[in-house]
Amino acid sequence: MLELPDKVTIKEVGPRDGLQNESEEVPFKDKVAWIDLLSEAGYSYIEFSSFVHPKWIPQLKDARSVATSIRRNPETTYAALVPNMKGLEAALETGVDEVSVFMSASETHNKKNINKSIEETYPVLEEVVKMAKQESKTVRGYVSTVFGCPYEGDVPVEQVAEVSEKLLSMGIDELSLGDTIGVANPKQVDDVLPRLQERLSFDRIAMHFHNTRGMALANVLVSLQHGITTFDASLGGLGGCPYAKGASGNLATDDLVHMLHKMGIETGIDEQKLKEAGDYIQKVLKQSLPSHQMQVLNKERV
Repeated sequence: MLELPDKVTIKEVGPRDGLQNESEEVPFKDKVAWIDLLSEAGYSYIEFSSFVHPKWIPQLKDARSVATSIRRNPETTYAALVPNMKGLEAALETGVDEVSVFMSASETHNKKNINKSIEETYPVLEEVVKMAKQESKTVRGYVSTVFGCPYEGDVPVEQVAEVSEKLLSMGIDELSLGDTIGVANPKQVDDVLPRLQERLSFDRIAMHFHNTRGMALANVLVSLQHGITTFDASLGGLGGCPYAKGASGNLATDDLVHMLHKMGIETGIDEQKLKEAGDYIQKVLKQSLPSHQMQVLNKERV
């Protein structure tokens, strides 16, 4: 029926993208304990924090302490988001494995998020990528608002391709294309990906879907059919975009893993350990996580 891969790579972004939207400060010790639980679940990649100025994202002000306190699994890449050279320097001091740079495909969202135009952002990121590579670190790039912008609406595919090509030309190792506000639908993904593939090599592309309108898993399925085999996800569906009102809910790692395993696609992730890690963080947050798998777990306990 479908041409699907045998294996998929899932990159956990919960400790960064998931927690950054939480208004109540999550205690440092709980972040460390949660990441340690995630490390036991079989992930090949965990994005543990972001080295941004605390005034922008107070929740992640302890990035340095988290980086130096977690128990690192030698089979896992531990990555962090960096906005500029100052953030990169701090990340490098902690022995981060990989750094991520980020920008938007839409001008307005980029200005709201980074306080710079797209053209002004390029030289800043180019400097970061160059230094990270000199330090023998791998670099990941994020492009936001690929399928729609909260301020501009539809974003032209040509604009997405242009920004993506520019980041790849800087020497990044992988590019994650983000549906930042969760507006993408399967038909749109099916239309956009072939057009992007004309200009981008999909062996270096990942997808980052949000589940704001409940279509993330469907969008993953379409992406799989187009040859994408790497996806970002957040355990329990935690998180969203702090600069896009109402854009709550990342693609839930546990729902994604469950779907892929039922379809016979390997992820290397242990579902039972995912439940334990998900249960831990929802108790810390004193709230039920929105993923279907966590809702099932919570009902079974009643």
